[in-house]
Amino acid sequence: MRIFTLNGSSVTETDSLTHLQLPEHGYLWIACARAEFERMQVQIQAALQALCGMQLVDLHISDLLNQQLPSHYDYTSQYDVLVFRRLATGGTETGLAQPGQPLSHMPKRGGPPILRRIDTSPVGFAVFDHILLTVHPADCAVRDAYAIKLLNSASAQSHAAGTRLPSSPADLMLRIVNQMVEGYLELRRELTHQLDHWQAQLLNPRTRFNNWAALLDARLSLHHLDEICEDQRSAVQDWIEAIKTWPDPDTPGGQRERDLLQVRSRDVLEHIERVVHHVRRLEQSVETAVQMHFSAQSHRANEIMRTLTVLTAIFLPLNLIAGIFGMNFEFIPLLHQSYGFWLAMVFMLMTALGLVVFFWRKRYLNRSSR
Repeated sequence: MRIFTLNGSSVTETDSLTHLQLPEHGYLWIACARAEFERMQVQIQAALQALCGMQLVDLHISDLLNQQLPSHYDYTSQYDVLVFRRLATGGTETGLAQPGQPLSHMPKRGGPPILRRIDTSPVGFAVFDHILLTVHPADCAVRDAYAIKLLNSASAQSHAAGTRLPSSPADLMLRIVNQMVEGYLELRRELTHQLDHWQAQLLNPRTRFNNWAALLDARLSLHHLDEICEDQRSAVQDWIEAIKTWPDPDTPGGQRERDLLQVRSRDVLEHIERVVHHVRRLEQSVETAVQMHFSAQSHRANEIMRTLTVLTAIFLPLNLIAGIFGMNFEFIPLLHQSYGFWLAMVFMLMTALGLVVFFWRKRYLNRSSR
């Protein structure tokens, strides 16, 4: 568990729930792993009661502990809850009591290796007025990376560069969510490169593609990612609609913070829509490549059949001539002539060459460009 106190322009960290106090001009960020939250939920509830006079309801605790829950938004009159499934490189979730032992056996995804490495574990946010409680998968890189960024932002050197600390728990939540979304955007190049490699194999007429099981798994994985992104977009849209119902601030500074919060929420939504667009484009690209592969195979088969048909048409008159001279009649023209064989061979050759020229002019023997 990591606990951060954001007070004005300073950030301090502790790992104990005891003797916590709300800062005068700031708020607390309590970040814990899911297994740790399950084990210490009584202490966490007691700390929330002591700090802000309220606790999480049982259904929201179940939501924060559920590893299969899709992204969604919910609220009460005292706090808001956002569950957001991440799209990041990672493996299975690890418990603190038994390191290395997965808490749940997630179904393995097929397809390119990058698809199998995308972790879609949910991250839960409980947003109070002066407290942000986050529930992460164990060893969450997003939490640790943003914690480092937060501590660096509090230094004098970072402030000189113009870095601004999150002004509220909601602002901090949106920044963490935005970093989670941008983590997937960084995977686009590798994912696109691997799928482009498959497309090149599908469209190469000299390559026999046999990895159909992996391709089907990739299509199913992309469809699963599409559903996750849609849930993410719906959850953020519900959050944006909920912000509009908040009471108007009394001060210009509070109104400015509200406006900045709405702008950041719309920015997160725009990033999620970019992810949705990219995932759907990958789905369409794979589907188009499969259709083009079968179209190319059908075209190649048609060309082979056309060539065989032309060859059959060329040799058919020759077979007819050979069949005529092979009849068992006593008197056949040219049969007893010394030049009969060579005359028949010249006639057959001229017939074959004439048919070849005819089919060539009809472009039945032209090679298709590739």
